[in-house]
Amino acid sequence: MRIGILECDHVDDRFHAIDGDYTDMFAALLDVELVPFDVVNGLFPNSPDECERWLPTGSRESVYDDIPWIVRLQSFVRDVRAADAPFVGICFGHQLLAHSIGGRTEKASVGWGVGAIDTELDVTTDDALLLYMHQDQVVALPEGAVVVGRADHCPIAALQVGSMLGMQAHPEFTVDYVGALLDSRVDRIGADVTERARASLDRVGDAEDAARVGRWIVDFFEGHA
Repeated sequence: MRIGILECDHVDDRFHAIDGDYTDMFAALLDVELVPFDVVNGLFPNSPDECERWLPTGSRESVYDDIPWIVRLQSFVRDVRAADAPFVGICFGHQLLAHSIGGRTEKASVGWGVGAIDTELDVTTDDALLLYMHQDQVVALPEGAVVVGRADHCPIAALQVGSMLGMQAHPEFTVDYVGALLDSRVDRIGADVTERARASLDRVGDAEDAARVGRWIVDFFEGHA
């Protein structure tokens, strides 16, 4: 399987020693061939036909910001939809999917969603304990989309529209990386929220839930080829 990964951000140099860059994290999670496109730095695919499947990563930016590469990427998402190519968006990529085709993303009224959070996914009868790190979230679905995942802080934790899937959680993240992000963002997130999020990481254990979601993503790509 060959997936075009749309790099919407890069890991800060100080954190590279933990798990590498975002493409490295997805390679470890999915165990498939990834073809990187550094869209945050203006390096875009020529067309949706350049790869059979597409995956945009998370980002520190917001999908509703008027930044040239984000505007261009929204147009590419609409082209992917018109081509009916399989697509899985993670965090920013999830928000990008919704926002590009008629949904709405905004700052979450509940504040930051961080740490390990129980998530209900329609693909499994058991809740999955997944890692989150976000301030924005999808608040309105695009036409034709259905909710396929929910969390207490995030009612639209996953959505599907045709051959396109979005997920707010970060199955590619590890506890070590989320812990490092929390330590670096205390001033932004708040001390109390950060402390609770750090405590939640003790629940993750062997990260089997993330691996299970990784297999779901691969199955989704294969099932919509």
